[in-house]
Amino acid sequence: MNIDVYSPDNYLAGIPHEQFAWLRKNAPVYWHEHPDGGGYWVLSKHSDVIKVSRDFKTYSAQEGFVLVDDLPSDLLGMAQNQLLGMDPPNHGPLRRSVIARVTSKRLMALEPMIRSVAQEVMRKASRGGEMNFVEDLAGDLPTAVIGLLLDIPREMWPQIRKWSDLQTSGTDPDLGGTPEEVAQASVEMGTYGFQLASERRGQGGDDLISLLINQEVEGRLISEMEFASLFVQITVAGNETTRGLISAGMYELIRRPELYRQLEANPDQLPLAIEEMLRWTCPLHYFRRTALCDTEIGGQAIKKGDKVVMMYSSANFDEEVFDNPMTFDISRDPNPHTAFGHGIHLCLGANLARMETRIFFEEFFKTFSDIEMAGEPVYIRSNNIHGFKQMPVCVQPRR
Repeated sequence: MNIDVYSPDNYLAGIPHEQFAWLRKNAPVYWHEHPDGGGYWVLSKHSDVIKVSRDFKTYSAQEGFVLVDDLPSDLLGMAQNQLLGMDPPNHGPLRRSVIARVTSKRLMALEPMIRSVAQEVMRKASRGGEMNFVEDLAGDLPTAVIGLLLDIPREMWPQIRKWSDLQTSGTDPDLGGTPEEVAQASVEMGTYGFQLASERRGQGGDDLISLLINQEVEGRLISEMEFASLFVQITVAGNETTRGLISAGMYELIRRPELYRQLEANPDQLPLAIEEMLRWTCPLHYFRRTALCDTEIGGQAIKKGDKVVMMYSSANFDEEVFDNPMTFDISRDPNPHTAFGHGIHLCLGANLARMETRIFFEEFFKTFSDIEMAGEPVYIRSNNIHGFKQMPVCVQPRR
């Protein structure tokens, strides 16, 4: 089989399941050429992805960052100040400080606010008729939640979304820009985060920025520059992946009307269903690590400095872990998917994303009596982001 799981064009029809199935069976640790020279190891099996995720002493997120393409040196330093690009000992204290501010208790307190935003989103869309589900429904809630969580002025929310889209969809000609424009978006977003952090230093407040910038981490305050990188991670991750999860999850329900009606009638079943949406849609295809020493995976020698790429969207369909992995089963339990990563870099916003998605579907079912496709959805051209850029639907408001 001709294996190419690098080219963004090979993701225009969604996850390249046939290639991943072949890799899991025949070459679970596969050397893949990179178009710019050199290459990287592709890990397609669940067990190998979990092993590398756990072993941060051998496989570094900080060395070279988490993308398969090497970043320009001027952006690499900024990226390494993001939590997802840190190794211990830098990683732990900062992560704990964020987790302390995104506790289940705080999320419960946020639920009424998130529900109010979701209801506003539904009201705007309740004119009915044809619309792009991604932009007109799924996209507004994550942006608003991040805006409210960080107390970003509402007039800046569209700009936050634009910066985010540029950085995550740079390989899509409809959404991205030139490499220079993508880099500029990252710098501008970080600069804005730096500005907000500077304004709120020593001012009190209970928004996430104030809570982070005014507390000590191991005897010192987080610097504005460190926060700028953290701001980019929180805003970008909070926007793109949740929007992708909601859109793709709804698409799978539209394709299976009996499951749509089942959840509409039994919204208490949404938590398990959302786990299956996460496994099936996997908003991020991969993250990379870099070997810090000579080692081996599955009997394959790995040299110091080698790139190792954990393919989440393959691991989530591993036949050795999931019964009937190509069946969309909203009652699947247990469901040890890797959609949020694993180990010390498990997604910080995992429970927030789950709650947003649950509330979205609850409010959608209350507001609309029906939804159907008005055309074929179009995927973002990306080997990293798995989501739609267009999903034409017709919705019917309840009378």
